[in-house]
Amino acid sequence: MVRWKLESKNELLVICLFHFLGIAMELFKVHKGSWSYPEEAYTKFFGVPLYSGFMYASVASYMCQAWHWFNLKIDKQPNQFLSILIAALIYFNFFTHHYVYDFRWILFLIVIIVYFKSTILFTPQTTTFKMPVVLSMFLIGFFIWVAENIATFFGAWKYSYQHQNWTVVDSGKVGSWILMSIVSYIIVFELKRVQSKLVVN
Repeated sequence: MVRWKLESKNELLVICLFHFLGIAMELFKVHKGSWSYPEEAYTKFFGVPLYSGFMYASVASYMCQAWHWFNLKIDKQPNQFLSILIAALIYFNFFTHHYVYDFRWILFLIVIIVYFKSTILFTPQTTTFKMPVVLSMFLIGFFIWVAENIATFFGAWKYSYQHQNWTVVDSGKVGSWILMSIVSYIIVFELKRVQSKLVVN
């Protein structure tokens, strides 16, 4: 995609970063028994097939592509340091909630407060529309959950309660994907913010 100029080298770095973050989380979660990859794979590493990292990277790739195709712009973006701090807290909560309190609902509240006034402007063709940033994050998380149901149905991976008979993925996972989409959004947006400053300078 870089060769065909569908993605830039900086965007490739963001996608690779997400692949790394995804693999790290997968290794931890599989070790904790949150889910498993029961079938054989040539590229399995400590029970985790390497392709699993690309599932996270694909979210970042989607956001990078959406930036191009829909000419995305953010109005009233929060402070840069605060945004990065929120992304870090969300990511580490995926690990720490196994040992201490799960702060996801507090993190949701913080995101809503911080991004309450932020809107995203997008232009599919010629008309520009706008949507609250928080709503866009929630919608991305919901549709990833829908895709996850399809993936588990066909056995790409299984949660512990799906080994005997397939059931719908726990609705609580919607929240997890929403949080992950927030991390994706912040990382991609910060890349775009840095790029825009470089262009101006």
